Amino acid sequence: MAIGYLITQTRTASDAVPLEGISIRILDDEERGIYELMTNESGETPLVSLETIDASLSQDPYYPGQPFVSYDVLAQAEGFQPIYISGIPIYEGETAILPITMIPMQEVQRNIETARITIEKPAVSRPEVRYQQEPVEEPRILRQVVIPRVITVHLGSPSSYASNIQVPFTDYIKNVASSEIYPTWPNAALRANIYAIITFALNRIYTEWYRSHGYSFDITNSTAYDQAYVYGGPVYESISRIVDEIFNEYVRRQGQIAPFFTSFCNGTTVTCTGLSQWGTVSLANQGLTPLQILRSYYPNDIEVAQASAITDVITSYPGTPLRVGSTGLDVQTIQTYLNRIRKNYPAIPVITDEEGVFGSSTNAAVRKFQSVFNLGVDGIVGKATWYKISEIYTAVTRLAELDSEGTTLGIGTVPPNTVLRQGSRGNDVLTLQHILNVIAEFYPYIPSVSQDGIFGSGTRQAVIAFQQDMGLDPDGIVGANTWKALYNTYLGIQENVPLPPGSGTGSGSGSGYFEYTVKSGDTLWLLAQRFGTTVDAIKSLNGLTSNNLSIGQVLKIPESGTPAYFQYTVKSGDTLWLLAQRFGTTVDAIKRLNGLTGNNLSIGQVLLIPSNS
Repeated sequence: MAIGYLITQTRTASDAVPLEGISIRILDDEERGIYELMTNESGETPLVSLETIDASLSQDPYYPGQPFVSYDVLAQAEGFQPIYISGIPIYEGETAILPITMIPMQEVQRNIETARITIEKPAVSRPEVRYQQEPVEEPRILRQVVIPRVITVHLGSPSSYASNIQVPFTDYIKNVASSEIYPTWPNAALRANIYAIITFALNRIYTEWYRSHGYSFDITNSTAYDQAYVYGGPVYESISRIVDEIFNEYVRRQGQIAPFFTSFCNGTTVTCTGLSQWGTVSLANQGLTPLQILRSYYPNDIEVAQASAITDVITSYPGTPLRVGSTGLDVQTIQTYLNRIRKNYPAIPVITDEEGVFGSSTNAAVRKFQSVFNLGVDGIVGKATWYKISEIYTAVTRLAELDSEGTTLGIGTVPPNTVLRQGSRGNDVLTLQHILNVIAEFYPYIPSVSQDGIFGSGTRQAVIAFQQDMGLDPDGIVGANTWKALYNTYLGIQENVPLPPGSGTGSGSGSGYFEYTVKSGDTLWLLAQRFGTTVDAIKSLNGLTSNNLSIGQVLKIPESGTPAYFQYTVKSGDTLWLLAQRFGTTVDAIKRLNGLTGNNLSIGQVLLIPSNS
């Protein structure tokens, strides 16, 4: 009897918050219960075994049947919308990791309707013709190849009236690979296909293929145009491990920077000029390496390169693995990150080693983190573990920052009585943008926005997405009904999501302080000015004996202090003088608040603007 495995992971806010106590029922394809489980403090259920069929059938391109057995999962918990996921493929010897996104109930929600997701069979087994379009016009070309924190996926064909969803880039690649091919294939075939999938996505981003045509997304999930992405679909452990290892590597031609257009098809029912997915299995069985397989379908001068940057990473991987015996600032950084993550994931043991010394307790914390996030458990911080720790740290501190912003804005339970539309400005727009950003952390179809107090096109798109999700008239105007729905959703999150101390949204930590993560350029004096407190108060609360700070350090800021600023993202044409005029402040005030020594600004730079302006 062939056996496969399944584990569910129920988390929210980009994995920042694990959901404990979620009821998970696993059923067969006739909806008969097999297991009844409960998620633990890390949001996981135990690994369970399930009957399936022989793995060799999923390596035979001409097998006429379905080379796996499908199962269903029902997830339920008080305060959350139930979700039923059907058609989860289970393969012999493979562990399916099912991420479940639980949506918080609204404050006054009465109808508890179960959300349903159906997992289609992998694209490689579907006789669909692909029309993957290579850029032939003059698309916009970015200056460098960058791995984005998130990729925006349109859940339909390009011109269809479908939702957009923002997905962490590595999660997107894992999902696509798990939705395109079989995880039982030889390692070299898996790697060749994953390189093609990564490169295809980066080509769409690098050329801004869809955005240059006026769309508000990076790629679609239509296999006719792009590659398969199945919202709510499982990821397989063999694929997940490979993606964590090579997620920032892509295919290009020698002497060029741009990601090569790695088109592909299944190679049996559909043939194309690009990579044959089934053909990679045959070549891997002949002993070819992933690069040799790729060169069998693409030009001989292609090579595998690393992307030049990864967005939203506070500290890049140092290039050398950290292990027991390692010392220095990189070890201290990992210790700081893990101790902060531990507040949300208490299963990770506390680190008691001396700062900057990789001892036994650091090793234990790394190993538990690797186990919780499906990494190879070896206690060594290599590239995959470093970036995963950085990703989760960014997610948990993002919630803490939203917490402090909500405290600053003083959001209560009664919506403003203003009507906002594109072009509106002021504090009510800041309130709107903050609420949208909180909701975006927990509702996958809502994009985050820049909090600049200006109702621009990005804010309008987020409002329309929210209105569509709530069944309101999607006019992009925030009137009484939209304000009411925003507040019901926002307050529902506060009531139903069990947030650990220091990672809440809008009500502070309840202990007289909130947490702030030190960024480049921060000083104690600047922080005291921003938050309406004193240097001595911050030092006393944190037990500091000097004024030195380190990037990534988590400080406690007295809640009695009132942050006197809001964030603004610099756009084309902005100058300090224009911003000072727009927001009723002075150039010197902006420079002093941001620690600027010159007047130069760069597009995308985030400035702090005095909020009393």
